[in-house]
Amino acid sequence: MLGQRRLIPSTSMLMAFEASARNGSFTLAAQELNLTQGAISRQVNALEEQLGVSLFKRVKKSIILTDVGKIYADEIAGALRTIRNASLNAVSDTKGQTLNVAILPTFGMRWLMPKFPDFLSKNPQITVNFTSKLSPFDFNSEDLHCAIHFGHPDWAGTEGTFLMSEQAVPVAAPSFIGDHTVRDAEEILDMPLLHIETRPAAWDEWFKQNDLKPPKDKGMVLEQFSMVTQAAVAGLGVALLPHFLINTELDRGELEILMDNPLENSAGYYLITPSSHSNYAPVKALKSWLLEQTET
Repeated sequence: MLGQRRLIPSTSMLMAFEASARNGSFTLAAQELNLTQGAISRQVNALEEQLGVSLFKRVKKSIILTDVGKIYADEIAGALRTIRNASLNAVSDTKGQTLNVAILPTFGMRWLMPKFPDFLSKNPQITVNFTSKLSPFDFNSEDLHCAIHFGHPDWAGTEGTFLMSEQAVPVAAPSFIGDHTVRDAEEILDMPLLHIETRPAAWDEWFKQNDLKPPKDKGMVLEQFSMVTQAAVAGLGVALLPHFLINTELDRGELEILMDNPLENSAGYYLITPSSHSNYAPVKALKSWLLEQTET
C-alpha cells in the first residue's frame, strides 16, 4: 500500500505542476509564480519522483502532458481551487468582504439595479463587483463567486437556485399598430418580427404554441433585449419580450401588449454558484436577498 505521505505532495510541488500544465511551459509557470525556471523544473521532477509516474514528456525545450498528466492536471486544478476558496472562507469576517457577480445586461439594468440599494443597505460590509455577460460564464477562468443565468441549472460543479420564470408576450408601439386590435396569433404572422440573438427560437416556439407554422422570414435580429425594446418603441416591428423587463415602456404607453398569451418556457432565471463558493457568506446573503425579492 502506498504511504499516506507519498500520496499527499507538498503544495509547492502541486502549484508548480498545475501552473506548468496550464501554461504548457516551465518558463511561463515560473513567471506566474515569481520563481526561477529551474525551481519549477525541480518541483515538478520531485513530484514525479514522489508519485512514481511521468507527468510530462520532455521534447527538446518543450513539455507535453502525458495521459496520466492530463488527468492529474484536471484534478489538481480543482483541488487547488477548492483549497483557495476554503482559505478565503476561513479568513473572511463580517468586514471588507467582496462579492463578484456576473449578470445579464438587461436583467441587471431593468430588474436588479433598481432594487439593489436595498441589498447594500442591509449588507454594508459587502463590496459588490458586477460584470455583464451575454456569453456563457466560465467559473474556471474568471474570478466570479456566482452568476445570474437564464436557462437551466445544468452546469457541473455548481448549485442552481431558481429565482423566477420569464413571461414573454408580443408587444409593439401604438404607432405601429394604430387602431388595429390583434385578435389572434395568426395576424402577427404577417407582421415584421424583431428577434433577440440570445433567444433565437422564441418566436418559432410561440407560434407553435399557438398551433401555427412559424414564418420563413426571420426578420430583424438584434443582440440585446434593450436594443429589441428600442426597435419596438421606434415602430420597427413586433417583439416578444418579458413583461417584467418592459414595465417602464408599458407604463409610459410606448409599448402595448398585442396578446396576453405569454410564451411557455421551461427555462428560468437562476443564481448559479460554484459548489466551492456555496458557503461563502456574501453569496449566501445575496441568495437570501434575491429569494426575498422574487417572492414579492
